[in-house]
Amino acid sequence: MRTTTRTVAAAAAVAALALTLAACGGSDDTAGTGSDAVVVSTDATQKAATVLDTPFDKPDMILTDTHGAKYDLVKETAGRPTLLFFGYTHCPDVCPTTMSDIAIAKSKLSKAEQAALTVVFVSTDPERDTPSRLGAWLDAMDTSFVGLTGDFATIQAGARSLGIAVEKPVKEKDGSITVTHGAEVVAYSPKDDKAHALYMSGTTSQQFAADLPKIIQGRTP
Repeated sequence: MRTTTRTVAAAAAVAALALTLAACGGSDDTAGTGSDAVVVSTDATQKAATVLDTPFDKPDMILTDTHGAKYDLVKETAGRPTLLFFGYTHCPDVCPTTMSDIAIAKSKLSKAEQAALTVVFVSTDPERDTPSRLGAWLDAMDTSFVGLTGDFATIQAGARSLGIAVEKPVKEKDGSITVTHGAEVVAYSPKDDKAHALYMSGTTSQQFAADLPKIIQGRTP
């Protein structure tokens, strides 16, 4: 079954930035057996992080984690350096690449830094991303990653509060599923629980590794 990825630009009024959308088509029972992708890369001459003039609050979302328990994002991550990403497990390229790069970068941190950092992945395809599937997918990258699924309206509202567009999955005539979602990683400071920076699609593991110690310390990367 063929899978495709398209990337387009979306205006984020909150951040006054152009954010990246990844529209990924996948079958109901495969997770990327081949793909055609348009990948948005970062400019190597610029810093990886986009520093926000107006910091983002954390989305007020209560969802279900990979153990089937309720997870209040604001309460569970209070006072902790946190990376937040919206994606889905059937994504053929952008989502697994992003999470893998974060996992690689995290592995280069000290044990204390690794323990301090929280990485949260919120599914944009909650009907297919059950807690068990989401847990297995994330565990293959890093067992400490937090996976959240649940009510789509709650997920969409949470993403939109950050200026990240997330659209309801669409079943195509050929049976494939197209899931359109923003591809940014939002970084929250432990000092004020606000996001002062975000990372666009194409940020490398080396770039994440360079910035994570600053994020963990509550510094602007």
